[in-house]
Amino acid sequence: MMDFLNAYRRYDPAAKSFFEIVLCYPGPKAILFHRVAHFFYSIHLYLFARLISEMSRFITGIEIHPGAKIGKRLVIDHGMGVVVGETAVIGDDCLIYHGTTLGGVNRVNGPRHPTVGNKVIIGAGAKVLGPIHIGDEAMIGANAIITKDVAMGSTVIGANQVINQRL
Repeated sequence: MMDFLNAYRRYDPAAKSFFEIVLCYPGPKAILFHRVAHFFYSIHLYLFARLISEMSRFITGIEIHPGAKIGKRLVIDHGMGVVVGETAVIGDDCLIYHGTTLGGVNRVNGPRHPTVGNKVIIGAGAKVLGPIHIGDEAMIGANAIITKDVAMGSTVIGANQVINQRL
């Protein structure tokens, strides 16, 4: 638990104490609710999982489907309007800003949401859509619309515009 809270302290210089993070930040609350909802989802208590998820959305303004898989030390900064779809996967040590969507583009069964690697930063308002893969240490710019795979270490802005790519 302290490792998770330390991630918030590292990413947010405005965080003055652990108590402030626990009591006032919506991201940690949403992730805690998600962990509980995901447990119930994993044992096929889908309605109960969705009820917990809905309660979390009401309290935090962050919508994470209970089926989504979230790694360690995810930081959701500000958080309002973040949406994470059912089949989304988020790696370890990621940073997601407010207004971000990890969404689907079709109604097929199976994976339809993004897989986000480790140490990825997704800027405010970004829309990452479809069953695509975002490589480790990639950076997605604010308000970007991403519908194609992003290579490890790349920086992407606008509509799938790569401005920096590790070779």
